[in-house]
Amino acid sequence: MQEKENTALRTATVTRSTKETDITVTLSLDGTGVSSINSGVVFFDHMLTNFTKHSGFDLALECKGDLDVDDHHTVEDIAIVLGKAITDALGDKRGIARYGWSIIPMDEALARCAVDLGGRSFCVFDAKFKRAVIRGFSTEMVKHFFVSLSESMKANIHLSILEGENTHHKIEAIFKSFAYAMKAAVAVTGSGILSTKGKL
Repeated sequence: MQEKENTALRTATVTRSTKETDITVTLSLDGTGVSSINSGVVFFDHMLTNFTKHSGFDLALECKGDLDVDDHHTVEDIAIVLGKAITDALGDKRGIARYGWSIIPMDEALARCAVDLGGRSFCVFDAKFKRAVIRGFSTEMVKHFFVSLSESMKANIHLSILEGENTHHKIEAIFKSFAYAMKAAVAVTGSGILSTKGKL
């Protein structure tokens, strides 16, 4: 994996090439929610577009994956690269709020998310979906995406569906809830490191 970093601007570009995927991500944490996303999985593109729109991050993502096999490698590897880009863009995390949380409704669905950018990986995910696949996107990959993202970002991510029936609504609420939690967590609210360890 190759990456370029500019922590002053809180931007990063990360590329990753394997026999399964070829991915380039350019991210700005201080954007306006502008995105250009092509994962090859239409519904996943829709979810990532929602994430950027509601987080205020700018995201350009191009992925060529082995979708002739299935969507697993594409979704997993995008999580790895996106997590690395977020980590690189945050730099030493000086001044950030570190924690973020949100509860987001999407019609009958209600999603809750809390994140901690404290440098430790852990994901708790509590949601069940009635549909197995939406437009080429396996719904089991929602959990796997956030688990892989948590590991790549070295962050705690707690996600749950509190109410809901419609699979599309539940997944969209999850991504939007994560977006607002991340928007809060990366916000610059001070000048120091928000940890008694002196490091995040």
